[in-house]
Amino acid sequence: MHTQFSKGLVWFRRDLRSDDNAALARATACCDAVICVFVYDTAILDALPRQDRRVEFIHESLATLDADLQALRGRPGQVLLALHDLAETAIPRLADAVGADAVFAARDYEPSAVARDTAIQQQLLHRGRQLVLVKDQVIFEEREVLTQTGRPYGVFSPYHRAWLARIGAEPVATHSLTQPERKLMGLGELPRLQTTETSETSSTSKLEPFPAETLALPALSAIGFEASNLSALGIRGGAAAGAALLEDFLPRMDRYGETRNFPSVKGPSYLGVHLRFGTVSIRTLVNLALERLRAGSEGASVWLAELAWRDFYFQILANYPQVAQSAFKPDYDAIVWEQGERAQALYQAWCQGRTGYPIVDAAMAQINQTGYMHNRLRMVAGSFLVKHLGLDWRWGERYFALQLNDFDLAANNGGWQWVASSGCDAQPYFRIFNPVTQSEKFDAQGKFIRRYLPQLSALSDKAIHAPWLAKPLELEMAGVRLGDNYPQPVVDHSEARARTLARYGFLKKSADASTGASAQ
Repeated sequence: MHTQFSKGLVWFRRDLRSDDNAALARATACCDAVICVFVYDTAILDALPRQDRRVEFIHESLATLDADLQALRGRPGQVLLALHDLAETAIPRLADAVGADAVFAARDYEPSAVARDTAIQQQLLHRGRQLVLVKDQVIFEEREVLTQTGRPYGVFSPYHRAWLARIGAEPVATHSLTQPERKLMGLGELPRLQTTETSETSSTSKLEPFPAETLALPALSAIGFEASNLSALGIRGGAAAGAALLEDFLPRMDRYGETRNFPSVKGPSYLGVHLRFGTVSIRTLVNLALERLRAGSEGASVWLAELAWRDFYFQILANYPQVAQSAFKPDYDAIVWEQGERAQALYQAWCQGRTGYPIVDAAMAQINQTGYMHNRLRMVAGSFLVKHLGLDWRWGERYFALQLNDFDLAANNGGWQWVASSGCDAQPYFRIFNPVTQSEKFDAQGKFIRRYLPQLSALSDKAIHAPWLAKPLELEMAGVRLGDNYPQPVVDHSEARARTLARYGFLKKSADASTGASAQ
């Protein structure tokens, strides 16, 4: 392939790896020289607490990414530049400073990211430069998988069938780099950095300094953050750490369908945070799952469907960006949620794991302590907030967005709208998880509950799921004092169920009326 550009700037974002990196591969194919950068975007970071496991994960991943890029170049010296700045203005300035003809990046589908990229594209065009966006974090994006009528899918099952059909019999193609040893430029090889700024009131331009020292990989404290408990949890950033987790999961993949629903069992892959920040390639995961599926693995089939769900929610967000604020099913925005002091008190009890329902409280303790929550428990805890406490699903969505290491707007929004019944292909509004029966089914021996609620550990396997039903003597012998070291239930399941059916009841009436009108 003939090169199109003299210099290209690769902007790493959700793709913090050198292997099978679409933007980096495109740049090395199209450019004579390639410069790499990551921006600690203040538009995002300034809203976060000063201890954030995700920022620490990114920080560690960038160090390993720079080491990998140096290895590809075959010479020591920093390759990955880093900026702590507002990306919307910093990227055009850096492109000016290094003389890049084009900026390459993996496409992002979140509304705020789309707006940011549009603004950057306009600034680059004004400077005679290009923004080249490529697909990386999904197998199929936006409108690549459509119904026979040319519309995006709103139901998963037919989407899944079409998704599998689009993949076909061959492995998903991956991306290779073109002469990285010759094309990757190190920080020390860049010319004296300066950027051209145009006055807003005239067409005259002036050169502004762009100090090279601001492009060094910073310490965590230099960007205003402190170490969290990430390393104590055994979570490591970087592509090598993602590869190690994948290697650990492969022998367990065949049993994934049997083990994935039990929070005390090592069933999941635990790759969520690596997928979120791109320290592992989605194409690598899909190809491995396809290989096992073709060998007859049921577990691989289930896991592959989970990866397809991820694509599904991305295409929902891309085609229906309004879901970021509103219900996918507009009628559900008319639901009247609980408000006032009582609602706030219930919300705080849920956030802090003090609802009196052990499986819910243990799930919330898990997310608060580790930034991770088992997928089955995300459904149980989410359903409890919406259909037991009567609180707006957006409250839970925001809390998970703050807490989850692997927070991703598309999947988080999709999951919350699923439990609220307002989303695409969601559970029916009258399906209301009973937290006690969910606990008895998926944590029968109470192992997960005992891990995160040690004050209940001496209860029997039967009593631990609903302590308020235990006999006073058993509670006393176990050292459980309801209302003291463990709360009474904040709501009664049967009463909450009745309130939820009434809260959602107008939807059935509207549907019945619509059906009656269409039948006349």
